[in-house]
Amino acid sequence: MPCGRSLGFFPGSLEEKFGPWATPVIEAIKERIGKAAYEIALKHGDIEMVPFEVMRGRSWKNAFVLFDEAQNSSVVEIKTFLTRIGEDCTVVINGDVSQCDLDHASGLRTVIHMVKSQMLNVPVIEFSRDDIVRSGVCAMWVKAFDEAKL
Repeated sequence: MPCGRSLGFFPGSLEEKFGPWATPVIEAIKERIGKAAYEIALKHGDIEMVPFEVMRGRSWKNAFVLFDEAQNSSVVEIKTFLTRIGEDCTVVINGDVSQCDLDHASGLRTVIHMVKSQMLNVPVIEFSRDDIVRSGVCAMWVKAFDEAKL
């Protein structure tokens, strides 16, 4: 049984279905390590993109795992993700809770609350407008939306 929302309605292989969501992360990785290094790492299985749909039964050991856009995960999805963490695993979960597209509780918002209220030994790094590096135009719009309280 799949975990999380299904990609089944999109045509193509699992990689083709997941591609639109993985593209921003893939582009960032290529920008940092280069296209050739990315292709080699992907070919050797050193980099893997995995949707929630196929997450059950997995565990990560000796790995660096990135969960991008986590503000749009459900509580069940983020629980599934966090309970895959094995030995010698570094996990980074990122997201902007102000940009949550869900009609129900954000898994990221829930986990941040749990970390703080239960004083879990998990660092939470919160960025502000001053930390925006995408562009000056992006920073201008974030400030405008914040000030409009939208």
